[in-house]
Amino acid sequence: MAHNGRIAVIGIGSPIMTDDSIGLRISEDIEKLGMPDVDCSQEAIGGLELLPFMRGYSYVLIVDAIQTWQYQPGTVLIFDVDDFSSTVNNGMPAHDINIATAVAMGRQMDNGNMPYQIKFVAMEIEDMQTMSEELTPVVASKRKSMLEAAVSVIEDFRYDRAQRPADETS
Repeated sequence: MAHNGRIAVIGIGSPIMTDDSIGLRISEDIEKLGMPDVDCSQEAIGGLELLPFMRGYSYVLIVDAIQTWQYQPGTVLIFDVDDFSSTVNNGMPAHDINIATAVAMGRQMDNGNMPYQIKFVAMEIEDMQTMSEELTPVVASKRKSMLEAAVSVIEDFRYDRAQRPADETS
C-alpha cells in the first residue's frame, strides 16, 4: 500500500458526552458536502486505534473537541501533528498513548503508509462531563466556524497535493 491521493477526515469524540461530540458532528457535516476526494469517519477511539484509519491516506484531518481552559469555549484552533511533538512518550502503556505518540510510532513502524500531513481542527469546549446528546449553546453556535476551518484545511491539503510530483500522489 502507498499513498492513495485521498484525504481522510476523522471525527473523534463521544456521541453522548455533550460537547465532546463536536468532532463527530463536523465529520458528518463534511461527509454531507459530498467531496469526491474525501473519506469521512466518526470514531469514539484515540491513540493507536486511529492508525488503521490513517494508513495509506495522503492527508488526514482529525476533528475533535479539546478542553484546555486556555481559550473561550467555542474557540476553533488548527494544529499540525508536529505541534504536539513535545507530548510524544514512547514509555507509555499502549492504552494510554496519545495521538501524537501513536503517529510517531506509526511513522517509525510504517512510514511509507503514513500520511504526508496530519492536521487537527479542534474546538475548545465548555462541557464534556454531562451525559447528553446536545451541544452546549456556545459550542453549537460555533459549529459553522469549525466546519469552515476544516474545509479550509482540506483546501490546503488539495493545494499541497497539486504541488507534488505525480508519482507521489498516487
